[in-house]
Parts: sequence; structure tokens; C-alpha cells
Amino acid sequence: MPRNTRATTKSKLLALAALPAVVLPVLAGCSDPGASAAKPESQAAKNGVVYNTSVDQNRIRVEKDAAASSKVPAAISKDGKLTVATTAGSIPLSFHATDDKTPIGVEVDIAQLVADKLGLDLDLQVTSWENWPLKTQSGDFEAVFSNIGINAARVKLFDFSTYRAAFMGFEAKKSSNYDIKGSDDISGLKISVGSGTNQEKILLAWNKELEAKGKAPATLQYYSSDADTILALSSGRTDLNLAPYPSVTYRENTRDDLKVVGKVNAGWPSETLVAATTLKGNGLAPAITDALNSTIKDGSYAKVLERWGLSEEAVPESKTVTEATFGTQTGSAK
Repeated sequence: MPRNTRATTKSKLLALAALPAVVLPVLAGCSDPGASAAKPESQAAKNGVVYNTSVDQNRIRVEKDAAASSKVPAAISKDGKLTVATTAGSIPLSFHATDDKTPIGVEVDIAQLVADKLGLDLDLQVTSWENWPLKTQSGDFEAVFSNIGINAARVKLFDFSTYRAAFMGFEAKKSSNYDIKGSDDISGLKISVGSGTNQEKILLAWNKELEAKGKAPATLQYYSSDADTILALSSGRTDLNLAPYPSVTYRENTRDDLKVVGKVNAGWPSETLVAATTLKGNGLAPAITDALNSTIKDGSYAKVLERWGLSEEAVPESKTVTEATFGTQTGSAK
């Protein structure tokens, strides 16, 4: 590949996850004083879910689906593995177990179901949010399961297999009176958000709406970890945090100081879905879609979502979304 072509491709990929120049620099937060304490191996939440955070997951497993397995491209199946990336950043999506090194969570469980259905061993790799686009394009990762929503920029480079609803939630201190329904409700507030995410994209769009009305935009703040983000929120250094809805509801159900104060579709102003992400045109997405539909049919998919308290995010079927079908499979435009 010519050097200028490689540079162009790299710049496009970085644009999917890089922080826009118009927002504030990354802010370093203080460490969570409880982070070094021994972690409990299970936690009973207010919603009735007992979250198993131990290394011993007793993960739900399924048998190979011959029809789905037959669709896996030979170049991918020849080593007998499905190399999957996850970011291990947020409970209950993908996070580290009590040993601080083993990735667990709903994304890992669903990836395991898919690998089983395809007759492949799961080779799970933890990466950063900023790195998954480049490493998937380079072939280091064959699929990514990490709460990735489908959007117009991503379908130019990747194919998708949908498997969960995609919502973002605003969280605040329990003593607050916020009720976030749109851009007017965030005017002048300090909001923490992850860079290169759909929630950041939403907030930037809402800030433009506010500026067009002559109102003060929200100040976006960036922290290096969930622990730093939540410490800033609980200490009053930020007013709100916008994060994946499963994570904010988990905290609402396991803490006494935070609550959910708003919910927005990750594809705002349209809708989107969470999807397994694969390299555009490599032929793996249809196989993953069939594997997911097989898990929906046999009930293992529902068991995984129930295990992590996410049954309300279930979809009735998985669909393959490509650039050609984008907008018809997701309802529209993470």
C-alpha cells in the first residue's frame, strides 16, 4: 500500500476515536480512595441482580452451530480461534474481575457464546477504546465486542452484527434535581464524558444547539478512568456524567450517592444499536449474525443478559449492518 494511502487510512481511523480540538484537554483526576481495597467477589444490587465479579465466572456455554460455523471465512477459521477485542472499562459491560486482570462482563459472555456457536476458541484481547479501530483494520482483532454503536463514520470501515439496544444515561449526585431531556437542560453544566464516544458526539451537538440559541454550552471534562470520573462526580467537581446506560444503572443500583437523571438513544437524533464490529468486507459479520440469532433462539442470549441485569436491552434478532444497509437496519444512524 502506498505511504500516502496508509496515512489517509490511519487518519480516518483515528478520527473515529480521537478527541476533537474544540473541547477541553484531558483532566487528571484523583485516585479513588477505595480502589485499592479488596473487592467483593459478588454484589447484590437493588434491582435484585447478584453481580459475580470473581475470576470464576461459570460462564454460559453453548454447542457449535454448523450452519453459522460454515460461513466463517477460511482465513479466519484456520487457526481455530476467534480473536476478540474488548476494552474492559465499565461494569457490567466489560471490566476486570477481582484479580484486576481477567476481563469479564456481558460483552465477554456474548463473545464467548458467538465463539462457541462458530466452533472456535475465544481469544480475548483487552485494548483501549482509541486502539480498537486501528487494530481491527490491521487484522490484529477479528471482532470487537465493547458496547460499540453503529454510526455513519464507522460503517465506512467496518461491518456490524447487532445484539443489544444502545442507550446513554446521565447520572448525578442523589441530592441533585436534574432532569435531562435535551440540550436546554445541560446549559452551563460541567459534564464528564469519554472521548471519541457517541455520548461525546451527542454533547457536542447539544452544545451547538445551545450556542445557536445564545445559551451557555456545557463544559465537557475528560478523566482517565471510571474511578476518576465517578470521584469527580461524587465530589461535586462535575455536575453530570454521560455514560452507557447499563453502567449508570449499575451504579444507581449498587451505590447510595448516585442516580440516573436522563436517558438518550446512542444514535441521537436517530436510533442505533450495539453491535459486534468486524473489518468491512471480510465476510465475518454474516457468520456472527447467524451465531447471535442461534443464541437468541436457544435462550442462551437471554440468560446472559439476565445474568448482568440487562434484559431490557435485548433485541428480537441480530442483523448484519454494512455501509450499503446502514439506516435501514438500525432505524437510522454511536
